[in-house]
Amino acid sequence: MASIIKQKDWAISESLATPEDVFLNRRQIVKGLGMAGLGLAAAVALRPGGALAANDPTADLYPAERDEAYMIDRELTPEDINLMYNNFYEFGSHKQIWKAAQALKTNPWDMEIDGLVEKPFTIGFEDLARRMGLEERLYRHRCVEAWSMTVPWSGFALSDLLALAKPLSSAKFVRFETFLDPQVATGQKQRWYPWPYVEGVTMEEAGNDLAFLVTGAYGKPLAKQFGAPIRLALPWKYGFKSIKSIKRITFTDTRPVSFWEDVGPNEYGFWANVNPDVPHRRWSQAQERVLHTGESVPTQIYNGYGDQVAHLYKDLSAEKLFM
Repeated sequence: MASIIKQKDWAISESLATPEDVFLNRRQIVKGLGMAGLGLAAAVALRPGGALAANDPTADLYPAERDEAYMIDRELTPEDINLMYNNFYEFGSHKQIWKAAQALKTNPWDMEIDGLVEKPFTIGFEDLARRMGLEERLYRHRCVEAWSMTVPWSGFALSDLLALAKPLSSAKFVRFETFLDPQVATGQKQRWYPWPYVEGVTMEEAGNDLAFLVTGAYGKPLAKQFGAPIRLALPWKYGFKSIKSIKRITFTDTRPVSFWEDVGPNEYGFWANVNPDVPHRRWSQAQERVLHTGESVPTQIYNGYGDQVAHLYKDLSAEKLFM
């Protein structure tokens, strides 16, 4: 008797995802979006991040095999749009930071794993990527600024990193910390920000199937403006929770104070789960602007991933879970 496979609620037919030969074809993208007159064609010619794979020691790991359990119900954001519209405050508060981000030195890149673990250790990024093995997942990404994109991330489950780290039973949270180098990342010279960038999740969130450590995108190693060489993707949370360019992962029994929570605790909280009914203090979250089309669409609770993550918060009614 044949078994019945129930698709997860984000899963769609392979035919509904934008084919790779379409979103990787820059000429088709520029022509289709009608943006050549806006100067996009000239910027594309500079290939922001496009030459990265040739110089990356993990280039042979891409493209990673796609995991069809993680699909999306929208077309993918074209690569060239995504490459030139980024938040990365280490390199500036504007969206066009991709040029400045190329100064980031990502090879070699060592990561510390410490805190409440059996044995703290340091591991090189290349060694980690090769040890874990990579897959590709299609994820939605929802910014707290009320815009959204869809991305083909490559990487590995955060739960696999937990298994490697062997945290103690006393560990309740995972704290992530990025690099600190104001000579390279001039945004870090702004002393009113609490550098380095820090984020955190609970152990239960870290162990969820959706929590993903990203090492690549669009079938190649991660571009620097995306947070190379390794970043976090938590698709049910606002994008600022998905910390970039991770240098240190600490297991702790104390809830971390995240970067934006420290900067503006009345506007940004620890949980930051997506909810259309909970507005930011300065704007509504009911709608979101799809980045590459400009279309305004309704925001979904937990960014559409509620069936997979809502159970994580069933006993936290007293917490401000959505901002």
